[in-house]
Amino acid sequence: MTQNIYDNPAFFEGYATLDRSIKGLDGAPEWAAMQTMLPDLQGKSVVDLGCGYGWFCRFARDNGAAHIVGLDVSLKMLEKAQEMTTGDGIVYRCEDLEQLHLDAQSVDLVYSSLALHYLENIPALFATLYQALVPGGMLVFSAEHPIYTAPLQQGWLADQSGQKSWPVNHYQQEGVRISNWFADGVKKQHRKLSSWINTLIASGFVLEKLDEWGPSAEQIAQNPGLDEEKERPMIFLLAARKPLI
Repeated sequence: MTQNIYDNPAFFEGYATLDRSIKGLDGAPEWAAMQTMLPDLQGKSVVDLGCGYGWFCRFARDNGAAHIVGLDVSLKMLEKAQEMTTGDGIVYRCEDLEQLHLDAQSVDLVYSSLALHYLENIPALFATLYQALVPGGMLVFSAEHPIYTAPLQQGWLADQSGQKSWPVNHYQQEGVRISNWFADGVKKQHRKLSSWINTLIASGFVLEKLDEWGPSAEQIAQNPGLDEEKERPMIFLLAARKPLI
């Protein structure tokens, strides 16, 4: 079963302080780039994997999606999503993505933001998503970049001059990584970028776009805290499509 770190009170409280928790999609600096990868949502069926507070679910509904399902392993996240959502058109459900089942050819878009790097069995998930998508349907997701997840011990290093660098080590060694972020013992899965891509291809997907995202100069000027993100990609964005035939 996927580690349910978001129901850890310390983690949940820490996560609530992030801009992406307070401001929603506008608080996620990669959102503008990710939004360009999305298909037209009008009348579509959408599933959000790791929906968190439900920000994207509500965006999809407000942009014409007909049926939206938000899935998350965290009851605390789902309670927050339900609290912040009014009106119809969105169903929130507690689900372990490692054991996900979806009806065949029932979904037009599967979306996920910074959730899939927690999962160990990505091949099984991609196979499930492929059969669930209608022909021509899309998978659009973001995940932590392997350059970011690779080090067995994460953190900046500084040389004698004070120049910072990010140690990229153990890149070829795929598997679990443990970090202390808002809470001790947070489990994430490191896999090479080629592994992400080749697993998608093996599942039948056709790649549409890959973005090793980094902040623009304008974003750094508005939020100086993003300056370190220009040194190496922290996340990547990917869009893939199920072929029509």
